Parts: sequence; structure tokens; C-alpha cells
Amino acid sequence: MNQPRVWMPHVTVATIVERNGRFLLIEEEINGDTVINQPAGHWEEGETFAEAALRETMEETGWTVEITGLVGIYEYKPAELDHAFVRFAFSAKPVSHDPAHVLEPGIRRWFWMNQHELQQEIYRHRSPMVQQCVEDYWMVKRWPLSVISHQTLRQPQRELLDPDDGDNGLALRKV
Repeated sequence: MNQPRVWMPHVTVATIVERNGRFLLIEEEINGDTVINQPAGHWEEGETFAEAALRETMEETGWTVEITGLVGIYEYKPAELDHAFVRFAFSAKPVSHDPAHVLEPGIRRWFWMNQHELQQEIYRHRSPMVQQCVEDYWMVKRWPLSVISHQTLRQPQRELLDPDDGDNGLALRKV
């Protein structure tokens, strides 16, 4: 007997990083095609959405950024796939770049492009979310990060306790 199929969308994050009217973008290889996207990727266990966005931006570009707000939450279901994507897109400002950073596999390069240049390359966008996020950013659609409530309890981290605490060694303490 066949098990019923469970539909499971992929949860992703992206950063809309703007500097002087230009956006931080990546060029990546997907199924043999070279496409343009914002720094983006999958949300991983143990992360907040904002932490995932910071991590993905660093992995794909070598840029450290500061998250400034939530641009929006987007849904996209490509016709050729049996799953959809839910994207949490964050606005961010660039802080610093590590020129020695090795880009994540599949990422060809990172670059800056203004909204009009990006529009001219729409046929190369990884998904319609790329253009929609930039348009929403320019429309100043920004929400405070407080609209996202993370209810997952984090695992306590190990912390070395002071020997004068009467404890002999390591103990678990929520940090």
C-alpha cells in the first residue's frame, strides 16, 4: 500500500543588500543554467531566520551584513518541481567584505547591480521572487524584526564555571 505523499515546502531566507542604489547579487549554477539571485538559501535547524540570512550572505558572497528589517514573506511554486518555496527576505546593509573568502560551491561570483540593470536581466533570475523582493524594497515595504516570533527553545550551551562556584568543571548553563 502506498503512503500518502506529504507536501512539504522548502523554507528559505534571502538578503536584499543595498549600497548606493545598487543591490548585492550572486550568479550561480542551477541545473546547468547560470542564474541571478540575492544571497539566499535554506533555513537550517537551530537558526533564527535572520541568523540563516546572515550565514547565507557570508557563505555566498564573503560579505558581513547587518539585518535592518523584514522586506516580506514570499511563496513560489515552480511548475517543474513537486514542492514550493517560502522565502523570508530581509533588508540588510553591508558592513565589511572578506576578500579571502572562498565562495560556496555553485556560486560563480557576487556583484552589485541597480534595479534597472536587474530588470534587464529578468530572464536570468532564479525565480520571480528576485525582482519582487527588490521592488518591495524600493516601495519601502519593511517590517520590524519583532514581527517574527521564534518559539523554539535553544539548546543550552556549555560554559566554563568559575571554580569558586563550588562546581568542579563544566556545567550546562543557559547563556
